[in-house]
Amino acid sequence: MSNAKRLTKRVLAALLRYPDADFRAAIPDLRAALAAEGGLPRPRLAELDALLRQLQAMDPFEAESRFVDTFDRGRATSLHVFEHVHGDSRDRGPAMVDLGQMYERAGLLLGGDELPDHLSVVLEFASTQPERVAREFLGEMAHILNAVFSALRERENPYASVIAAVLELAGQKVQAVPVVPDEDMDQAWAEPPAFDGCSSRGQASPGTPQPIQIVRSTKANTTTSQGASA
Repeated sequence: MSNAKRLTKRVLAALLRYPDADFRAAIPDLRAALAAEGGLPRPRLAELDALLRQLQAMDPFEAESRFVDTFDRGRATSLHVFEHVHGDSRDRGPAMVDLGQMYERAGLLLGGDELPDHLSVVLEFASTQPERVAREFLGEMAHILNAVFSALRERENPYASVIAAVLELAGQKVQAVPVVPDEDMDQAWAEPPAFDGCSSRGQASPGTPQPIQIVRSTKANTTTSQGASA
């Protein structure tokens, strides 16, 4: 069985990569491919086309900055699938190796800077597989995709439409789920003030090495329900 929506998967993969100059130059072709293949519901196609046109019209620095702020500033919207499953545990490494080996057996070789669990790479792999296999493969990630979709939807971020489209290609329901906010990665680890104002409390005596203590911020996490639907 052929992959009837191969081009659509590749367009979504492109949208989930850093929007550099090569991506911006390809936007007319990406828009044309989405329209020609018609692999998604019309409302979703309209949302994706609007996002592509927006990215084409934006200042390049602004587009790149928004992408980083969207996907690289916290786990809730991370595009690395195993980060949602394993976090920073040791289990993530073996899972990455297994996934990479599966790609190699299918003839997909990754570039030196590509990680196998990045959603853009996942979509590229899915685009090479028979439609039934691709749907099942993407469907296994539905709970993760709905969590990322919900976090983006809560922020009114247009990239939510891309994640929703992936779910639709997998034959899954796009639905809002409770969003657990996380800290900005830049603030997750913080060095305490060296002198705590003007106090000398905790300072080592002259000539003694002063240790630096790095602690994780203890901001309380709260769970927020997202009521909107796709």
